Amino acid sequence: MRKRTGYLVAIAVIAGAVGVATLMVSLAPEPETHEPPSQVPYVNTARIVAGTGPIPVRGAGTVRPSAEVDIAPQVGGRVAWVDKDFVSGRRVEAGQTLFRLEETDYEFGVREAEASLAVREVALLEAREDAAIAQAQYKRYAERQGEDASTKPNPLTLHVPQLKAAEAALAREEAALAQAKLALSRTSVMAPFDGVVHDESVDVGQLLAPGQSVGRLFSSDAVEVVVPLSDADAALIPRLWQYEAESQRVVAVVFAEYGGVAYAWRGYVDRADASLDAETRTIDVIVHVPDPFAPGASTVSAATLDTTPPLLVGKFVEVAIEGLAPADYFKVRRAALQADDEIWMVRDDGTVRIVPVRVLQRIDDEVFVTGELEDGQLAVTGGIRFATDGMSVRVGEARRR
Repeated sequence: MRKRTGYLVAIAVIAGAVGVATLMVSLAPEPETHEPPSQVPYVNTARIVAGTGPIPVRGAGTVRPSAEVDIAPQVGGRVAWVDKDFVSGRRVEAGQTLFRLEETDYEFGVREAEASLAVREVALLEAREDAAIAQAQYKRYAERQGEDASTKPNPLTLHVPQLKAAEAALAREEAALAQAKLALSRTSVMAPFDGVVHDESVDVGQLLAPGQSVGRLFSSDAVEVVVPLSDADAALIPRLWQYEAESQRVVAVVFAEYGGVAYAWRGYVDRADASLDAETRTIDVIVHVPDPFAPGASTVSAATLDTTPPLLVGKFVEVAIEGLAPADYFKVRRAALQADDEIWMVRDDGTVRIVPVRVLQRIDDEVFVTGELEDGQLAVTGGIRFATDGMSVRVGEARRR
């Protein structure tokens, strides 16, 4: 009896559990269904922009003076006076006297030459008088001889060589006087052009020898920047090896930092070396910058300094040159340039078109190219590692705007 009761209880428990499970299954919500993910790859893109105006050619170089000379006296002597502006860093003007040597010895030389010249002038007058007397005497002698005077007189008889020797001696003394006056004038050493003094080392009382350098002078009228460029970049500069009139010069802008602020000076491409650098295999393009001491234009809205610097000699600067301006070219992000110089352009229908291009220039994150591209279209910059013509891709709406 007990055994039957136990079976009944077990059957009741099992039946209840089955009923509860059935009820729970019937009351459970229907599972959500999801579509399988798209197999079309998502790509990053950047917009293609039609280029206008000249293509910039960027480079860098070091500023050097357009003219540089050693300051040295042409004659020797003791320094008697030094101009207050003849110190390192000061500007001087063309023809300005930088220092003078003692003149006494050279003044004596001029007086001596003048005295010698006076003696030779008297000697020349005597020689001319002697020659005139000799010619008159010979004339009377020839008249007395009549037809028998068939021979020409000896030049010595007429005092011709003596007269020429007196004239030559006078010319020699005149040259000696001119040389003495020139040496006297060279006791004053003057600036050959407008410039800036560099490495001055001369004081009053110092004894100098001819040709002894006492400083250097940089031209302040202009400076040059030597910009090494690859042949591809140099090919973008119009008329590089042709002489250009002022109105046709290729414009260049030089940028230099001073106190954390960038300043710009306008210049032009002056010339280029006709040979490659043996080590770097680049072409040196020389940019000429007139008036480097004029205030540079700040590249920010307002400079943080009260003074603007000159374009300092020896400064490492960046240069932007106005290159060629092709009729049709495009700008796109550098990441869009694929191997073998291709651009993967995305059509409006979301398919890829592979366009071969010719790269004209690479600057920072941009490339300048020519090819069958379209202004405003999208170019693939990432998201896929390979593509085929006509391949479907997905582009985010944010990228399309």
